[in-house]
Amino acid sequence: QVQLVESGGGLAQAGGSLRLSCAASGRTFSAYNMGWFRQAPGKEREFVAAISWSGGSTNYADSVKGRFTISRDAKATMYLQMNSLKPEDTAIYYCALGPPTSVYTNIYNYWGQGTQVTVSS
Repeated sequence: QVQLVESGGGLAQAGGSLRLSCAASGRTFSAYNMGWFRQAPGKEREFVAAISWSGGSTNYADSVKGRFTISRDAKATMYLQMNSLKPEDTAIYYCALGPPTSVYTNIYNYWGQGTQVTVSS
């Protein structure tokens, strides 16, 4: 079983920054992609960013390109550095883990419980 635990959410002002973390544990794949998704009230869950098993490939939603940066370390932890935050970034952010396919395919088998990000104007 795989466990994903997000942290780092909270309240920020527009133009501010937050850094999310996602720690993976349990019986993960030997190599795996990780990604971030978000769901705002009344909206469907949407893709935010993905990073390959090696960290060498990344993919971002157009809405966050140039503002958010996804990264991962050797200790099975993934990060999302969010800068220049906007009120429309307000959502619950979920991390996900899946097989080492292309970062453009968005195939994920495991999901975290989510962390709330609220951006005030």
